[in-house]
Amino acid sequence: MGVPKGKTSKANRRMNRASRYTSEAPALAVCPKCHALKQPHHVCMSCGYYNDKAVLVKKWSND
Repeated sequence: MGVPKGKTSKANRRMNRASRYTSEAPALAVCPKCHALKQPHHVCMSCGYYNDKAVLVKKWSND
């Protein structure tokens, strides 16, 4: 296992710690059926399709 050759300064420790707190936007893909934005490898929440197959069936209520 590797051993550090020297002491890591406080500034470098802070920067190393801070680099793990960066956030990034989730990746989005376009649904081939309805062209809405969705997460890749997930069911489209606007049409209910995944991989060109209907997975979710939308129920409409007439109140």
